[in-house]
Amino acid sequence: MKALITAGGRGTRLRPITYTTNKHLIPLGNKPMIWYAIEKVVAAGISDIGININPEETEIQKTVGDGSRWGAQITYIKQTGGPQGLAHIIKVAEKFLDGDSFLFYLGDNIVLADLKSLIRRFERGKLDCLLALSHVQDPERFGVPVFENGKLVRVDEKPENPASNFAVTGIYVYSPAVMKAVHAIKPSARGELEISDAHTYLLQHGSRVGYQEITGWWKDTGKPFDILEGNSLILDQLTGQDIQGEISPETVIEGTVRIGKGARITGASVLRGPLVVGEQSILHNAYIAPYTSIGNNVSITNAEVDHSIILDGVSINTNKHIVDSIIGNNAQVTDVTLTRPSGHKLIVGSNSSVEI
Repeated sequence: MKALITAGGRGTRLRPITYTTNKHLIPLGNKPMIWYAIEKVVAAGISDIGININPEETEIQKTVGDGSRWGAQITYIKQTGGPQGLAHIIKVAEKFLDGDSFLFYLGDNIVLADLKSLIRRFERGKLDCLLALSHVQDPERFGVPVFENGKLVRVDEKPENPASNFAVTGIYVYSPAVMKAVHAIKPSARGELEISDAHTYLLQHGSRVGYQEITGWWKDTGKPFDILEGNSLILDQLTGQDIQGEISPETVIEGTVRIGKGARITGASVLRGPLVVGEQSILHNAYIAPYTSIGNNVSITNAEVDHSIILDGVSINTNKHIVDSIIGNNAQVTDVTLTRPSGHKLIVGSNSSVEI
């Protein structure tokens, strides 16, 4: 069995971060999001992996490499023809898949469950398609399975009036039969080849389609708060302390904390985990609250940072409380009292969100 992981798209709902960073490289717990997808796939026993990327993409290749880090072999598949839906991604990858069964994993999803049980269910049932389902509060954002008399009969894509509180998660297992479906369906009203339509085609043409509710949490990280929640879920899995940096005597460390090599925590700083601090970062008189990830080469002075993701190279020098925030690479946050004339000086890009 092979695996196909998506890492394309534009991440428009995560702008301005995604103007300069592919959303699949946004760090959760200081590790690129797509690494979690690769780890789950490899843990399920799959080592032949294709990754779908935008035609101009270069950073994914640099960050992921050839797969040897995970004992895998990775093939990069450029998304020709632009974004045309998930079913189109499978069509573009047809040569790579080469008639094999495969696990289809949306690279901006994170999941706690072990995927081996899904593959076993698929193989034992001799299925053509296995859908991983999860209870959600907002099913209208997803593909929603429709049941009649306890039997799955179709999947509706982002319905206004969902037939159930189940969502089809971004994890699927297919036999080669799915190729006929993705070639047969037509673009939806929004101009995309919907994967939900491919599932409905399989159901209506005699293919063996099964489903399984996944255990534990599942998160689709499509919006900023989803990213923050995903970061919290990842940090919750940490255990113990791993402190490789320098800690001053007056600093207080509580809970599950990871501090990278070369980092220095000085002054009356307080760090309450779960949280991570990257390599070569300097924190002075800072309070870092739970569920915060701080990248590499970050400088934080006097500030309180809570439930946030701070990317590499950020400089924060303020006595303010920063909460529920994502701060992009090399950004600067400065206290208004440190500059003249007084007032709030802003250089804010398109699609930014600022509170003063």
